[in-house]
Order: sequence, then C-alpha cells, then structure tokens
Amino acid sequence: MKVVKFEYGQGFMEARLPDSAEVFIPGETIPDPPYLEDPVAATRESILNPIGMPPISKLVGSGDKVVIVFPDRVKGGFQVTSHRKVAIPIIIDECLKAGVRKQDIKLICSNGLHRKNTAQELRALLGDEIYSEFMPTHQIANHDSEDWTNLVDLGYDELGDGVIMNKEVFEADLAVMIGHVLGNPYGGYSGGYKHCATGITTWESIASHHIPEVMHRDDFTPVSHNSMMREKFDAIGQHMEKHMGKKFFTCDAVLDTYQRQIAVFSGYAKEIQPLSWQIADQRTYIPWAQEKFDIMVFGMPQQFHYGNGHGTNPILIMQAIAANVIRHRRVLRDNAVVICSSICNGYFHDEEFPAYREVYEMFQKDYHNTLPDLAKYGEFLARKKEYVDKYRYGYGYHPYHTFSMISCGHIAEMHCSAIYIVGAYEPGFARGMGMKTRSTFEEALKDAEKYVGQEPKILALPETFTRASVHLMMQGESRPEC
Repeated sequence: MKVVKFEYGQGFMEARLPDSAEVFIPGETIPDPPYLEDPVAATRESILNPIGMPPISKLVGSGDKVVIVFPDRVKGGFQVTSHRKVAIPIIIDECLKAGVRKQDIKLICSNGLHRKNTAQELRALLGDEIYSEFMPTHQIANHDSEDWTNLVDLGYDELGDGVIMNKEVFEADLAVMIGHVLGNPYGGYSGGYKHCATGITTWESIASHHIPEVMHRDDFTPVSHNSMMREKFDAIGQHMEKHMGKKFFTCDAVLDTYQRQIAVFSGYAKEIQPLSWQIADQRTYIPWAQEKFDIMVFGMPQQFHYGNGHGTNPILIMQAIAANVIRHRRVLRDNAVVICSSICNGYFHDEEFPAYREVYEMFQKDYHNTLPDLAKYGEFLARKKEYVDKYRYGYGYHPYHTFSMISCGHIAEMHCSAIYIVGAYEPGFARGMGMKTRSTFEEALKDAEKYVGQEPKILALPETFTRASVHLMMQGESRPEC
C-alpha cells in the first residue's frame, strides 16, 4: 500500500491506496516548461513590439485617457515578479512617455461577478508603489457589474448574445487588458477575450455562456479551447472592440504551476490568443496516462480559488469536483468514481457567498431533482436587492455567480457513477447535493467496488487545488488544435 496525503480543511487527511495507484502532482510529475529568468525584460520587449497593432507610443498622446484592466486575486499570484506587478508599471511608463498625463490613467480590477477586492487585496495585487501612487486619487477601482451609471449596453453580438461593458473601459482612448493564460475548465484557458467577456460585463451578458445549454455540450467536456463557450467569449470581446472603434491592447502571460511567466504576448487579442495557447499547451495538456482510470481521488482545502468556503460550501464543493472531471475526463473511464476529502461542515461563508445558502435550500425541494432545474430562478436571485447590495457594498459574490457554479456542478453527475465525500463533519450537506459520504478513503474505496470492481485503476491528485492545474490526456493523444 502507498500512503498519500490529501488536502482536508486547513490540514490533511491520509489515504492508504493500492500500490498500483498512480499519483500526479502538477509541476512535479511532469516538469513545467522553463520559466522566464528575466520576466521584466521579456515583458517590456513584448509590450514594445506588440503583435497585430501599433505600440503604445503610436496609440496615445497628450489628453488621451487610458484604462488598464487587471484580473482579481483568483489567478496570477502575489509575488514581486507576478505578471500584474511587472506589466502594469511598464504600460504606465510607456503611456507617460507618449504624453499621457498620470491623472488620465485608471486601473480597474476585472472582478466581474466575483466579490470586490478590499484595499489590502488591491495593494497585494498591484504592489505598494502603484497602489500608493494611484489609490489616493481614486484611480484604482473594482468593476461594479450593477453600477448602471458606469455601464454601456452594446446590443447583440453576431451570435445573438447581449453585450454590456464597463463604460470607463468603453470610453478610454486606450483600453489595456493584463491577462493570465492558465488552464481553465471554462473554455480551456484564462486570458484573451475570456478576460473582458467575464470580467468587465454584467450577469446578463455572462448568462449567455455560463449556462447549461453551453456547459453541458459535448464540446465543453473534456476541456477544450474549441468550444461554444470559447466562441462566445471571442464574439463578445470582438463585439466590444467593434463598438469601441479600437482594439484592446492585450498583454497576456503564460504561467507555470507557481504563477511564474513562461512567455509573454502583447497586442491584438485575436492574434495573440492562438500563439499563447501553443506555448501554454506544452504545460497544460499533458499526454501522460497509459490506461484510463476508474477512480479519481483528491482532497479539498477550505479555502482556494474563489476564497474561504470554497471547500465547505456544498454547491462550490460540487463545482470543484466537476472542474476536475472536466479537466481530466480524457483519462477517466465512462462512469468513473470520484472520491474527495472535505470537512463539509456547512460553512457557506454567507458574507462572501450570500446567495448560496438560499439556492442550496431551494435545491432540496419543489421538484428540483437535478441542479439545472434551478436555472429558472437565475434572474429572480440575480435581481434580489439584498444580494446585489452585498455584492456592491459588502464584498460578496454576485448572486448570479451561484448559477454559473451549479451549471458546472452538474457535469460531475453527468460523467460519474458515484461521488464520495470523505470526512464530512456534516454529511447531510454532501448528501443534499447527491453525493455519497464515508468517514475514510478506505471505506469509500471499498464501497466503490460495486461500481468499478475489486481492482480499479486509481488516479491520485494531491495538491490539485493548491497548485495551478493541468489537463491530463492519454499517452499519444493529440492536443487540441488552436
């Protein structure tokens, strides 16, 4: 037997697995491509030589207004050489050299439906120098997807989806997007047009793609950047550019397991997306497995990705499990079993995720047999003033975020014969989501024999939620074409 430690609340739980179990740890089992030794020099070189559009010195001058859009804390890291902290000062310097006044530069966090960042978090994202220079003069802000004094409705794009965007970004003479290219279950990668299509818009726009009709298609699972969701991201972003009358100046960094830059691409998003994906594919889509697996085992900390409560909030537990199914479906047998440790103690973190408890309780009654049955209440909850106010003023996630998560969560049920939560303090919350509960990994593995037999092929994924994830593939399998 081999002993593997999996995340569990704020600590770990050990599992005794058969010697035949295979372990994959991002960045270790298969090393990442080399990261940039000098990310500052590489980023400056990229910004000064953009692809598909002129350099900043040719795009702005005296009297022009610049908006720099940067991602929230979910991705990108906080280290001194993080992409945000490297790229933004270079962008600002180039704008100042071109004659732009400092007071005409605004930094906007593209938090979308995520909760707004506190002042301390914005400082951690941007660094002391940029924060101290621009925050006192109110030149750093979170996007507010409910502030209709700062939103503009651009009608419908070529796919028939409504497009609404941040008005300050729309009116800027130069709109810069600072993005991260990391493997993402939602459309293959972060960065590119996904950034603006989710980060500086509204729930009405996001409701065109984070929905069952898009997320439950065959082109969504296993993960791919050739999906209807990605097509919608591109259409929305390009519709924004069409109405702005200019292209976003995009500066995207391909990141490794530890959020370090592997490569940096700047310029026209439509042209740099496929280039950045080609590099990112080498780290993200990994042809590794020799046989398909019957069981996937991993653990869940209390806090990750969306914040404190992600690993205890039952809807978000299901979403995180589904995310791993989406990423690794290529190496799983049909109707595989998932076993996951979580303290599952009923901690929703109601302040940070204010609508989630109500949606969970709705799921327990009124003929709601599967998560997609709840989708009909999306607009009702999205317009509930109590929750909208908590998003706008109380650092809570927007109520519609809950519905994008249930659309994802159902994918686990679609592709698995059983899902076990191990070590739940309050197992009823897991059972309320349709999951089975056991006290130990060993008990779950024994019970899973009824689905997979007595000698299952097991994939163990320690650190799957504490490192940047990959998308596992079968040996010899081709990566998706850009």
